[in-house]
Amino acid sequence: MARDVSSQFAPSWYSAFEGGNNQGREQRQRAFVRLWRAFMRARVFIATVLLALQAFFLITKSGGPDWLTLLCSAHLCIAFLTLYLWRPSEQGRAAKVQWLLTIGVDVVVFALLQSFQIGNINYTALFALPVLLAAIMGSLTLALATAASVTLYLLGEAALNAPLFSDLSTARFLQAGLTGTGFFLVAVLANQLAIRLAREEALAASSQAAARAQAQVNELVIESLTVGVLVVDPHGVVRSANPAAQAMLLGQVSPQAAKLLLSARSSWQHLAHIVNETFSLGEALETETTIDNEDRPIQRLHARTRLTAQSGRRAGLCVLFLEDLREVEARVRTEKLASMGRMSAAVAHEIRNPLSAITQANALLDEEVQAPAQKRLTRMIEQNAQRLARIVDDILNVARAQPSQGQASSPTLPLDQTVRQIAQEWARQSRAERVLGVHVHAPEAYVGFDPEHLRRLLVNLLDNALRHASGKPSSIRLISQPSGHEHVRLSVWSDGQPLEASVMRHLFEPFFSSESRSSGLGLYICRELCERYGAQIAYRRTRLDQREGNEFYALIPASGPAAAAAREPLQQSLSYPVGDSVATRSEPHGHRLSGDAPLGAR
Repeated sequence: MARDVSSQFAPSWYSAFEGGNNQGREQRQRAFVRLWRAFMRARVFIATVLLALQAFFLITKSGGPDWLTLLCSAHLCIAFLTLYLWRPSEQGRAAKVQWLLTIGVDVVVFALLQSFQIGNINYTALFALPVLLAAIMGSLTLALATAASVTLYLLGEAALNAPLFSDLSTARFLQAGLTGTGFFLVAVLANQLAIRLAREEALAASSQAAARAQAQVNELVIESLTVGVLVVDPHGVVRSANPAAQAMLLGQVSPQAAKLLLSARSSWQHLAHIVNETFSLGEALETETTIDNEDRPIQRLHARTRLTAQSGRRAGLCVLFLEDLREVEARVRTEKLASMGRMSAAVAHEIRNPLSAITQANALLDEEVQAPAQKRLTRMIEQNAQRLARIVDDILNVARAQPSQGQASSPTLPLDQTVRQIAQEWARQSRAERVLGVHVHAPEAYVGFDPEHLRRLLVNLLDNALRHASGKPSSIRLISQPSGHEHVRLSVWSDGQPLEASVMRHLFEPFFSSESRSSGLGLYICRELCERYGAQIAYRRTRLDQREGNEFYALIPASGPAAAAAREPLQQSLSYPVGDSVATRSEPHGHRLSGDAPLGAR
């Protein structure tokens, strides 16, 4: 007969745990075994009480036959064996033997005690145990079958112990019928309540698993955020910090068990102050701040605080969000570059081809004309065409400076050797051998930089310095030296005039220039190239050999053999003679730069 799948009764109480995954099966098995052992302990307890009662009757000679004591002893032994040696099987598997050893044995033992016991003791209430065991541990069919067998026994006992059609027979039949009806109700209600409780337990377990999974997802999301997240208590103790926040504060990811105190370091005092202000005012705050570390570049951060809700007498926590302003600016630049990339492609197609035609036509025209006035006109055309070509090249270089996905890792270059080679080529092409001094002091340093990109970085900085330098001997200096334990410092210094404040604010922005004939992309390309390789570029006004000048310097992460060089004592800046130049001198070590601070120490 086909099973009615639309029945409102589930096959068993633990059907709520049924599922296709291993976790559901394990949870179902654990719940089944837990309730099974509870019922088996109850059986052992009842069997022990019955054996003690029969032993009392045997001693006082006031009970039934002596073999009832042996029956109770056998019942207790079977209950013990079932509790400690039998491995329960779930409903739907080969479980006939286990139900015979539990429900069947109980019904038979209670029936024999009820039938052969002498006296006024009634064992009918004990039949509730096998009925409940079948209703809760088995299916509804098994529960109804157990209740039916108990009811049939009670009716049979009533028929055998009283004459038919007598008042006593009617009363006993009525009592047996009511008792059997009660067992049926107990079987149905217990089965349905067990199913409902199992479903609630399964739902609670599912909700707990979902909450645990959500917590893991939240933890994974927080750990992968580039925004630093700190959870701080009212005492300034950091309860939790994601890797981004640890990297901002410590420069590395600390163990999870490590405790941080915002007031422990002087560079964190402003963070502790904003947290204390948040707790005092009871409202969210935000500000811009900096973290000045001794062995790492200064970090500019945007700090935001939020307060959690208080629970009872316990004070809430302060969640401190730290965002690196360089990343914010990088996102803004990325949006600008998206439009610049489209514009550069249009410029390449719409300007470069006509520009080539103009240059070629002007060259042919210059060969034919002889008058000085006409020659001046052709030279003007050539100069402006070359200027326009440089602008187009600068725009296209911005697009080329952006990293492409799937690009292989950059080669490791010996810094001093590469810098000296680039400087010699630039000085020869720009005819600046007299004004350029090269001072390399990182012979063991290696950097992960593409050679063409490093050449473009230095050429842009040197071109910029040449435009603003005085032209005196060694008015431009190119210097390399270790900086800290993990970086190499590469700087270009010139004795040009100080920059205006309005110019300094927009130094590295695209299309900004203090000269009308410049594209305004040179320093912007330098910054993009530096950030591509994890380096940082900056500007400052400094003194060198008692002369004020402008310095553009890049802090480049050291790689390869530079790790050993980084552990050597920090190379301080040196003093160089005015006549030093790229082609004539290799600098000795040991002299200090004059000025307010060493070039490589700040």
